[in-house]
Amino acid sequence: MPDVVAGGLRVLFCGINPGLMTAATGHHFARPGNRFWPVLHLSGFTPRLLKPAEQEELLSYGLGITNVVARATARADELTAREYQEGGRLLAEKVTRLKPRWLAVVGVTAYRAAFDDRKAAVGPQERLIGDTRVWVLPNPSGLNAHWTAATMAEEFARLRVAAED
Repeated sequence: MPDVVAGGLRVLFCGINPGLMTAATGHHFARPGNRFWPVLHLSGFTPRLLKPAEQEELLSYGLGITNVVARATARADELTAREYQEGGRLLAEKVTRLKPRWLAVVGVTAYRAAFDDRKAAVGPQERLIGDTRVWVLPNPSGLNAHWTAATMAEEFARLRVAAED
């Protein structure tokens, strides 16, 4: 699954891993029930609701997308602890190279596993990767019933405001 990245982004969003629909289409967060694209718009990151096929347009807003783990699965719980750890190492290398202002990991469980931070919660983290700040966002998967699109958009908007400073 190719990343949508460039150097010096405002925010590099990082999914857990590609779902099967994403892998099949080549577009991030492509499953119809995934709330990433609507929440991105509702939070003010994009001026209109983008379709997954328009993912390259994110770059014009200073945004990008990557994943913690490259392997596509039907569900994130199919990933191993070793895959998360290696993914965290590779992600840190990517962030060091690309130097985004913020890394936004969507999914607190994935962040905890990738960076061995069992106490992490949604929101800004103390960790820096080089000069890049880190924010953990709720997982926009339709399987995440703990967050509505509206409450997710509020958290994404907190990051958007921080990224504008």
